[in-house]
Amino acid sequence: MPTQQHRIGLLAGWGRFPVHFAQAAQEQGYSVQCMGIEGMVSEELAEVCDDFRTAPLARIGNAIRYFHRRKVENAVMAGKVEKRVLFDPFRLWRLWPDLRTINMWLRHCTNKKDDTLLLAVIREFERDGIHFRSALDFCPEILVKHGFLTQRHPSASQWKDIHFGWELAKRMGDLDIGQTVVVNDTAVIAVEAIEGTDECIRRAGSLCRRGGMTVVKVAKPNQDLRFDVPTIGLQTIQTMRESGARILAIESGMTILLDEKEVLSLANKLGIAIVSVKGEELRLRAAA
Repeated sequence: MPTQQHRIGLLAGWGRFPVHFAQAAQEQGYSVQCMGIEGMVSEELAEVCDDFRTAPLARIGNAIRYFHRRKVENAVMAGKVEKRVLFDPFRLWRLWPDLRTINMWLRHCTNKKDDTLLLAVIREFERDGIHFRSALDFCPEILVKHGFLTQRHPSASQWKDIHFGWELAKRMGDLDIGQTVVVNDTAVIAVEAIEGTDECIRRAGSLCRRGGMTVVKVAKPNQDLRFDVPTIGLQTIQTMRESGARILAIESGMTILLDEKEVLSLANKLGIAIVSVKGEELRLRAAA
């Protein structure tokens, strides 16, 4: 069992995942040193981490210096990073990048895909001896298990939509576009891009007013578990209710399910079906 002097750095974005990680790491005897992204990170982390600071998104140098001061050699990423700020007309004033960020951008960022940007960040930290691990090494129990998770199950036609959406979502993930596809009656209603899963579902609801959509969320074919692991939580279910979506299909063993008890309770109350499957299973169903 690690002792309290074992330190782990946390580079935290938006959402509940960073909080869950920090609690799990501390239970295992780690001292959590957190650098949160300003304007995105939850202030709750100040209460659960041993040390907590924030910095703007484009201040990589600040984060590296912070981890060095806190004697951190290993770190994790957790939480969503809002990319829309990169397309703000006043982005330079809002982000005000430091020299480390500018140098990183010029060396490694040939495009603005998630994998490109996040791997560039990891390389920049590694130049200073700070190595990133998967946050799931500390809390593997939040990866969703296989099977039917709710009382309601998909119908035969909904299984057809799941298989149809799954193949498309995997292709979108392979292109590093997004992880979520919303379909209805084997028609694509919406594909996730920079806006994120919730906005993708809302857009589908505005386009398919009759409701009844199927939401398919998968991991990328070569998912790096250090970052951008598909995640669902209470907000996902609430957004589905608002938009009229009825089925949520996720990839078992590769999707983070936060606040599982509360999520499944709400889904059952709303009559939303959640199923956790694997690609091989869907192919066998389709061939039967």
